[in-house]
Amino acid sequence: MPYVNAKVMADVLTPDVRARNRAVWSSGDWDAMSELVAPVGPRLLDAIGVGPGTRLLDVGTGSGGTIAIPAAQRGAQVVGSDFIDTWFDAAGGRADEAGVEVQWVVGDAQELPFDDASFDVVTSTFGHMFAPDQPAAARELARVVKPGGTIGFTAWRPAGNIGRFFATVASHMPPAPAGFTPPPLWGTEDRVRELLGPLGIDIACTNETVRFEGSSTAEVLELHTSSFGPVVTARAALGDDWPALRADLATLFDGLYQETDDGSGAEMEYLQTIGRRPAGV
Repeated sequence: MPYVNAKVMADVLTPDVRARNRAVWSSGDWDAMSELVAPVGPRLLDAIGVGPGTRLLDVGTGSGGTIAIPAAQRGAQVVGSDFIDTWFDAAGGRADEAGVEVQWVVGDAQELPFDDASFDVVTSTFGHMFAPDQPAAARELARVVKPGGTIGFTAWRPAGNIGRFFATVASHMPPAPAGFTPPPLWGTEDRVRELLGPLGIDIACTNETVRFEGSSTAEVLELHTSSFGPVVTARAALGDDWPALRADLATLFDGLYQETDDGSGAEMEYLQTIGRRPAGV
């Protein structure tokens, strides 16, 4: 059973949105979850064109395996930033195993600790989208990239299977606080243009999928229950009501995961955005 200590649960219940967000994500084990989205990073790096000498910032880097370390393996000078510094132990181990150097820096996507125009490329794979203040996160992505530089990120689509997953969890939890903006809105082109267009960023979006592998529905459910922060904290918060959510998640996963010649898996839909900051802007 996942363990969520009293301090974490107190933060989950606080009206302080940032404290609550930090508590939710620190309660899980993103290093375990990150294997599911590992193919997304190299695909994004290919689309951007990251190579030797590129100065790259990865926002919401987690344990670094999706973008930061693959980018460093391509010769980029990489900074991985996240507001959960406990993941940096795993990140450092991954970097050592890959034989690359990455600078790990604690930073909130809404208030990045970097100077203006510091990076050639700024990336995020399903990290920035969970910042509570979406306009602030957009401004920060645009602020720290150089004129002529590139912002590249991915976000789960609200109408996709991960969107259904989040909706299932939310249906068992208390109503969201006033002013809450659902993170998967970052997975719609209209919202991306609304957030980044006024900042002078030229935007190109594509719909993509990543296949989540799993030997069985039970294995996938156990992984999310023990390692995915929103589910870990939901289980702790729901107490005796947890079995109802667990049953709904099992039903959802049963419908999503299909057997093929390559094993069991499910296609998860996301939006990939490549934004260019024009030179001189």
